[in-house]
Amino acid sequence: MGVRRDHLHALYADTSDPWDFVRSDYEQAKFAATRAALMRPRYSSAFGMGCGNGQLTRHLVDVCDRYTDMDAVAIAIEAAREAVPDAAFIQDFYPCPLPTDNFDLLILSETLYFLDPGSLHGHRQRLPKAEVLCVSWLGETDHVLQGEEAFTIFTPALDTHDFDCVTQTDGYRIDRGLPRGAT
Repeated sequence: MGVRRDHLHALYADTSDPWDFVRSDYEQAKFAATRAALMRPRYSSAFGMGCGNGQLTRHLVDVCDRYTDMDAVAIAIEAAREAVPDAAFIQDFYPCPLPTDNFDLLILSETLYFLDPGSLHGHRQRLPKAEVLCVSWLGETDHVLQGEEAFTIFTPALDTHDFDCVTQTDGYRIDRGLPRGAT
């Protein structure tokens, strides 16, 4: 079983920024590295899962015609809407029905290890042509899955894509998945 909804709400009980995204040099550098990992200069429609307070979205929204992000926690969504008024935000808890837009970019930044192995298989049919960026934290989590382990489960499930590590630091790695035959 992945992380439960009450765990996510507890993280945001006292703040809309439990990981200090706004002030952390580490987080801001990771967001900039995520943007630098993009293969193309422009995308028509992007989807992010687990937007938190929208700080990563803020780094990516201007290279997308449309940007939709999702999080399970209302306070996170409110903070994200305030930080990035040009993006659309959905409050829901995955697994759930995802938007049906024809996304050409999917951002999974430090969210895969919040899911369970079964949930990691749900994206295959809707992303045959999307570039996929997976940011994985390399430290220990208190979840069932760790970052690299979740990524290792996710990538074979998305067997329409080839993944390459484009950035790695002591704290995180960024893998980019491109549809087979797109490179």
